[in-house]
Amino acid sequence: RASAGSTRRRRTGTVRKTGSRPPRLSTYSAAIEHLLERTDYERMRVVHYNSRTFSLARMRRLLAALDDPHENLLTVHIAGTVGKGATAAMIDAMLRECGYVVGQFTSPHLIDVRERITVGGTMISRPDFTDLMNRVVAAAHGAGCEPTYFELLTAIAFVHFTEQAVDLAVVETGLGGRLDSTNVIRPVVSILTHIDIDHAAILGDTVEVIAREKAGILKRGVPAILYDPGEPVRRVLIERAERVGAPLRIIKRDIEFSSRFSVSDDLGPHHRICLITDQSQFMHVPVPLPGEHQASNCALALAALDVLKSSGFEIENVPLFKGLARTALPGRMEMAWHRPRILLDGAHNTVALGALMRSIGSHAPYDSMVCIFGCCEDKDVDGMLKKIALGGDKVIFTKARGQSRAMDPEDLQHRFSAITGKMSQTAHALPEAIEIATRAVNRDDLICITGSFYLVGEAKKHLLARERSAGTHR
Repeated sequence: RASAGSTRRRRTGTVRKTGSRPPRLSTYSAAIEHLLERTDYERMRVVHYNSRTFSLARMRRLLAALDDPHENLLTVHIAGTVGKGATAAMIDAMLRECGYVVGQFTSPHLIDVRERITVGGTMISRPDFTDLMNRVVAAAHGAGCEPTYFELLTAIAFVHFTEQAVDLAVVETGLGGRLDSTNVIRPVVSILTHIDIDHAAILGDTVEVIAREKAGILKRGVPAILYDPGEPVRRVLIERAERVGAPLRIIKRDIEFSSRFSVSDDLGPHHRICLITDQSQFMHVPVPLPGEHQASNCALALAALDVLKSSGFEIENVPLFKGLARTALPGRMEMAWHRPRILLDGAHNTVALGALMRSIGSHAPYDSMVCIFGCCEDKDVDGMLKKIALGGDKVIFTKARGQSRAMDPEDLQHRFSAITGKMSQTAHALPEAIEIATRAVNRDDLICITGSFYLVGEAKKHLLARERSAGTHR
């Protein structure tokens, strides 16, 4: 195969010494403690979005002290409001089945921060994470910079991928695009997933402004792919691509695409897509993840592999389709418990929540559904509550533990009542909400926990602990 890893040289970190010494983190726990002490914009209530707070200069200085590991990597770069994780997971699964060593850097995580950094589908080990944390901290000390939580993780991922000699790294942006820490790479292909209003207090309160921020990942000469977003987002993205000289291909306009809902004995309810490019025809391909919205993510993933094929990657359809079928994405339409049925989904904005409610109706039939809901205060809370009201026969509001941005459950209840006129309950902790919901459902009912990846991650931990303590089969 045309292995990108075989032609690159591995590098080790170099550190410029200063008068004092950086901390020595002797254990994994110490490494995690140091990480948690860093500035974490994912959890802050007030964030000033500018080039000083989100500093690419700082990120480049840190990477330079590590001998620029990102320059040794072939990458796919993904930005967007929703769909990044699904698109990344499908690309990863297909390439691995085609025989490539693939790194993946994603966010957020559900249970373990190491979920964000994988090679070959396996999380970075605790010893490797600890070693790299020490090296990155030392590099930052030598470079005279104080990296944030996300910048540390980004640097660790790039060094890890380089030292593991991955053939390709699939890299998601953390927030926005233009000023995101990952935007130091020059990818083989850039992907823009669905763009809508999210993090409005940080990125802007119109879809056009947010689209400009996401389009900041586009680079001269680097092919870019997006699924036709319609006006006005399409216009913004085309203008940006033309200004920077990025060849842009739009699915449904430049690339022929169709999708349909199907039911079969082996796959059950699912979507199938057709995608025709200049060099490939993907016909009636089953989408591996449930939900109509996953059809466009699957199209983006297939179109990205088509670009990689043009760049020298040897990709055959048989392993490609086999890998696609094996795509797994925890925390998205995940049936985490079966008696009673508990479904987890990290839908954390209005678009994602609306897609979830439609997907549940198609893929997880129920007599009655209890929604356990919690979200962050910087979201379109009223819009999300309207979506919950459409699907939930009973709603229990709660909040993720230790999340300062989480809305108070009683505030959610008051707003829900004012908007919908419907009754609801509150629980100050997720385990209490699950117990209330469990008492309220029968065999054919469904409990859906959603609104926040933090809430879903806490639910997974809680259910795993319940399984271990009771010896219960989920």
